[in-house]
Amino acid sequence: MATTDELVTMARDAAHRAHAPYSQFRVGCAVESVDGRIATGANMENACYRLGLCAEQSALTTAQHVFGLAQVARVAVAGGPWRDGAITGIDAITPCGGCRQAIFEAAALSGRDIEIICAGASGDAYEITTISALLPAAFGPAAHG
Repeated sequence: MATTDELVTMARDAAHRAHAPYSQFRVGCAVESVDGRIATGANMENACYRLGLCAEQSALTTAQHVFGLAQVARVAVAGGPWRDGAITGIDAITPCGGCRQAIFEAAALSGRDIEIICAGASGDAYEITTISALLPAAFGPAAHG
C-alpha cells in the first residue's frame, strides 16, 4: 500500500498530464486498490465542454480496467490553477458532484466507504474524508435492485 503522501504525489504527477486549455485548472487523481495497485488519470477538456472528462472519472475508468471498481480502497485528488508554466495552489480540492457519484458507485460495488484524500497542487496540507461524508444522500446500484 502507498503512503498517503505517495498517493498524493501520484495524483499531483497525474495533474501534470492534464489537458486544460479552457479552465487552466489541472487536476490529477490516483486510485488505489485494496491490494495496492494504482490507477491514475487527469482532467481532459474539450471545446465542447460537456465532452470533457474529470480526473476522477479518468482514473476510475482506468481502475476498472486494471483491477475493477469493487477493489477501490482510496482516491487521492490534487491540482490547481496553471500559472506561469506550473500548477499552483495549496488549497485542497475536492471531487465535483458528478465525480462524487462515480466514487459512490465504486463504494457501492466494494461495500467500503472509500477514503478520499484531497490536496492542492503543492504543500503538505491535505484533507482526508470519505465518500459518505462528501455525498451523504447518495443513490446507486442498490436502489436499482
